[in-house]
Amino acid sequence: MTILFRYLLREYAKIFAMCFASLMTLYLVIDFFEKIRRFLRLDAEVADVLFFFLLRMPGISFQIAPLAVLMATLLTLGMLSRNREITAMRSCGISLFTLAGPFLVFGVAVAIILLAFSSTVIPLANGKADEVRLTRIEKKPPQAALRTPHPWTRIGPRTLMNVQSVDAGGETLRGVRLFHLDEDSRLDWMTEAQQAQHVDGHWTLRDGMQRLFLADGTVQLTTFPERRIDLSLIPDDFTTWLSVESDMMTFRELRAYVQRLRYEGASATRYQTDYYGRVAFPFVTVIMVLVGIAMSLQGRDRRGSGMAIGIGQAMVLGFCYWAVHSVNIALGRSGVFHPLLAGWMANLMFLALGGYLLLKLRY
Repeated sequence: MTILFRYLLREYAKIFAMCFASLMTLYLVIDFFEKIRRFLRLDAEVADVLFFFLLRMPGISFQIAPLAVLMATLLTLGMLSRNREITAMRSCGISLFTLAGPFLVFGVAVAIILLAFSSTVIPLANGKADEVRLTRIEKKPPQAALRTPHPWTRIGPRTLMNVQSVDAGGETLRGVRLFHLDEDSRLDWMTEAQQAQHVDGHWTLRDGMQRLFLADGTVQLTTFPERRIDLSLIPDDFTTWLSVESDMMTFRELRAYVQRLRYEGASATRYQTDYYGRVAFPFVTVIMVLVGIAMSLQGRDRRGSGMAIGIGQAMVLGFCYWAVHSVNIALGRSGVFHPLLAGWMANLMFLALGGYLLLKLRY
């Protein structure tokens, strides 16, 4: 690593830290004042409120990091250009690739960190923040039953299960109904139970009844206090299904949820789009570095390309990216675009913009 590389990387990292801290502070202040009136009305503890915002910080970091990278790129190169350091480097025969190297390395490092955060840390933090808000701030019972958004699932070749609600933890199902179809797809028998509990690795129906539909049209009714059923699903499967908000699911859980929806014959387009969007978003940091380098070097000889203009350019470009990305994600969720294309479309468009601007440079 050369002295010049270390110097550029150090200056860039310092300005990035300043931009990131400023954006984080601004975001938290706005979010705090939006929620504080509700928290005060609920008589929330100060420690719980602080813990809630602390858990929100990983998700906020994921959103603001690309903008901070773009802003740092514009400001750093603007500062170097104002001090005539870029001109001096070019006079010494330093290539554009060498000049851009530290910025690209930093952008790739941020992209890898964001991808790792999006895969595990952010979903877990969002889930814990939601739990703190519900149980500590809003003071709701921690074991409150949660209504399932997709209560139907297939548990066998010809058996369907319907669940009305699932207790937190997934070990107790309430309002359970099992439907078994014969070879002609006619209802053969139906079992209803007040609840199903997972104990010692097995599921047990409690307070239930079974209706057997006979060939002569009569119905045979049998009640039972307890009955064990063969069910390959485990409590974690049900807790995963409750996390229908994709930002509260890890990549593994999101892929499993998509596979489950496909198995049931339901549309998984929305969650596929969210998955590809979450994978693609971290890499926009590298694209923002390219766009920032091209914009800064194009205007290096113009006076007034200072901090205010750099911040303004970053805000405009950041807003444009978010608008394009949001529109593409919406189109992907609705099925207009393929989920893979919808997730990566904004990145491809801004990569093309960065390439076009780089080609217009005079060197």
